[in-house]
Amino acid sequence: MKNHSIICALQNPAAYPHPVADIRLFETHISWVLLTGEFVYKIKKPVDFGFLDFSTLEKRHFYCEEELRLNRRLAPQLYLAVVPVTGSPEMPRLGGSGTPLEYAVKMRQFDPRQTFDELLERGALSVSLMEQTAGTLAEFHQRIAVSTPNDDFGTPDAIWNPVNENFIQVDKCINSQSFMAAIRETSHHLHQWSQTQHEKLRAVFAQRKKDGFVRECHGDLHLRNIVLWHDQVVPFDGIEFSPQLRWIDVMSELAFLLMDLDDHQQQTLSRPLLNRYLSLCGDYGGLATLRYYQVYRAMVRAKVAGLRLSQLDDASKIAQNQQQIHNYIQLADKYTRPDRVRLIITHGLSGSGKSYLSRELARHFDVIHLRSDVERKRLFGLSELTHSESGLNTGIYANDATRATYQRLYTLADICLHSGFSVLVDATFLQYEQRTRFFSLAQQLACPFVILDCQADENILRQRVKQREQQGTDASEANLRVLEKQLTEQQPLTDEENKYALHIDTVEEIDVAVLAHRLNNIQQ
Repeated sequence: MKNHSIICALQNPAAYPHPVADIRLFETHISWVLLTGEFVYKIKKPVDFGFLDFSTLEKRHFYCEEELRLNRRLAPQLYLAVVPVTGSPEMPRLGGSGTPLEYAVKMRQFDPRQTFDELLERGALSVSLMEQTAGTLAEFHQRIAVSTPNDDFGTPDAIWNPVNENFIQVDKCINSQSFMAAIRETSHHLHQWSQTQHEKLRAVFAQRKKDGFVRECHGDLHLRNIVLWHDQVVPFDGIEFSPQLRWIDVMSELAFLLMDLDDHQQQTLSRPLLNRYLSLCGDYGGLATLRYYQVYRAMVRAKVAGLRLSQLDDASKIAQNQQQIHNYIQLADKYTRPDRVRLIITHGLSGSGKSYLSRELARHFDVIHLRSDVERKRLFGLSELTHSESGLNTGIYANDATRATYQRLYTLADICLHSGFSVLVDATFLQYEQRTRFFSLAQQLACPFVILDCQADENILRQRVKQREQQGTDASEANLRVLEKQLTEQQPLTDEENKYALHIDTVEEIDVAVLAHRLNNIQQ
């Protein structure tokens, strides 16, 4: 076969226009990958799998150009060019002006130990990196191409078809293998749940397409497809071969990475990823679809593991793959059975540690963190670290602006709770009227209500506020004048409110994991 001859000959250093110390060949079911030290060359195989068609040279050239175009949006430092393979099958050469025999995507080679799955394996994948990833994704999702009303991408039917087909493939696998009846029953439950949820969400899906949330995404965003490159988070290897798999709701994209982290038992990383992403882009309405997409992504992984089963003959590898299928189906099932929602608000003066405590709690507890300082600025079109130059009771801190901020927090809390997510609203809540509205919301939804009453000595408060103002690395613009005003105008918790309050001295060391466990067990 001509292509195999070319690939064999390309393992000769003389085929390259640059020095090559060592050539290694890796093979996937759709590509040959040649590692040369400084550069990588990816050559597509002449295959046609229906969902993917690289059967002709023209198609392979087109998809090489697409791979370059799409991946340069996120990784221009890695994706360099599409180069022809010229010469003869026996003596090919990368580049040159002759008739192309093949085409290759030229990439910069990176250390494979720096991909996120490898970092996780070594315990080096941190909350900071996940929050950086959220920033990369939020910025990417806001600038990429948006689907049009006339295309079929992201319509309710376009969403359902791959979900349904996926269950059909999974069922074929688990029915033909020695799986326990319980797993087959769970898969059947998930199929029914997905169908029911899809009908409930049909109007939401249609509205999200109309609102511009269906975009030309990466399409295959999981831990193995993100690399730490010179301290930058760089997603790579996005889907070029199928527009249907990349023109998706941005929440479906995020759901894949969240699911992958959850599959690795890394909820302390998936939670800050979700909260940071939402804080940056404000897409809280997307939460209504998140668990639906997480179930879909888990079942895609179950299907892929199932397809591998038919190619295995080693007993230990078969058992390993069966366990993977079992794990993904169980994870998907867990998404369909969320915990009871809770509404938690903070209470405390500026500098009392509300935001720090809220951030830490949101890493240990399944809760959406809504922060007044961020949402206030979003109302006025400001990023969280942009200083508004507002004075006391003026600009974005005028009374009307404060009322609008609490109204926005109320609306977002309502959206999150109705989407099945607990909420932690991080604001001062120094006025009784502000607190009682949220208490009424909890009563309407019959969900537990908690007030985290954050306390600290006044001198500590002044010290913290002054230090935060000097650092300038926080969304809050509260200064000492604001604090003094709060001290004179605050309305303390009433006796009735104290029944729902947890009083926390933020000067003392707080065991956040214990507090999160306590919150999770509050039933009321």
